[in-house]
Amino acid sequence: MAEISADLVYEVLKAVQNDISQIKHEMRDANGATNAMRGHQISMQQDVHNIYSILTRYDARLERIERRLELSDAPTLSA
Repeated sequence: MAEISADLVYEVLKAVQNDISQIKHEMRDANGATNAMRGHQISMQQDVHNIYSILTRYDARLERIERRLELSDAPTLSA
């Protein structure tokens, strides 16, 4: 059986250290990509929220127009 020397262990440990360093670098890249996707998702959620707000305003305006033209079947709220 071959003898295990300190130099051999040192070389293996250097290779492991290089591999770990590369993995850390790749994890940073993956985290950056994940954060970018999270930012895009938040932007899309805000856009959808804005669209719903606009549609709600249009719906209210349409209801007022229908009431004025007496086209609505809904009962009117009179004070």
